[in-house]
Amino acid sequence: MSEPQHFRITYNEVHNLIRESAKKIAEFKPDLFIAIGGGGFFPARVLRTFLKNPNTGKNIPIVAIGLSLYEALPGTSAEQIGAEVIRTQWLGPEGAKILIGRRALIIDEIDDSRKTLQYAVSELQNDVEKELLALPESERDGKRTEFGVFVVHNKRKEKLGKLAGNLPYFAGEEIDDVWLDYPWEAENIEEHDRLAASQKST
Repeated sequence: MSEPQHFRITYNEVHNLIRESAKKIAEFKPDLFIAIGGGGFFPARVLRTFLKNPNTGKNIPIVAIGLSLYEALPGTSAEQIGAEVIRTQWLGPEGAKILIGRRALIIDEIDDSRKTLQYAVSELQNDVEKELLALPESERDGKRTEFGVFVVHNKRKEKLGKLAGNLPYFAGEEIDDVWLDYPWEAENIEEHDRLAASQKST
C-alpha cells in the first residue's frame, strides 16, 4: 500500500480559517466550548479570540474531553486502534452539570471518519439526559443542552460515524481525503513551515 499524501498546515492558515469560521459560528451563539483533545485545544483557544459569550461579552469557557481513535494507548489492542473510540479524559469534577442549559460547541481539528464526533455528541447528550432526571419534569426541556460542532477541516469522504441532520455543524474548510500534518504535531516547526511553503510552490 502506498504512503498517503501528506499536506502540511501552518499555524497562520489554521488561525485564518478559524477567524473566518467565527462569523458563521456566531449565529449559533455558543456559551461553552468543549475541546476534544488533543487536536481541538488550539482551535478552541483561537476561536475564543473571535467569539465572546453572547449574553455577557466575556470569554467563553473551555472544557476538555480526551478521545483517541488512532493512538496506541496502554491497555488497547491493535484491533481497537482506528476501530474504537477510547475515552481518556471527560469533563471535570462536576461532570455534565456544567452543560445544563448551555449552548455547547464541540471542537476538533478534523472530521475524518466522524467516529470521534459521533461518540462525543452521543455520550455528552446521554450525560445531559441523566442530569436532567434530577430536575422537575416541567423544567427539563428548558435546561436541555444545545450542541453544535466545529472542525477546522472536513474531509470529503464517506463517513463511518453519523451526526443528526439538525445538529449545527461548521467546518473551516472542505478538503480531499489527504493526510494533514498540523503544526502542533511538529517537533521542528521551522522545517514544518518550510515544507508547507514548498508544497504551495509546486
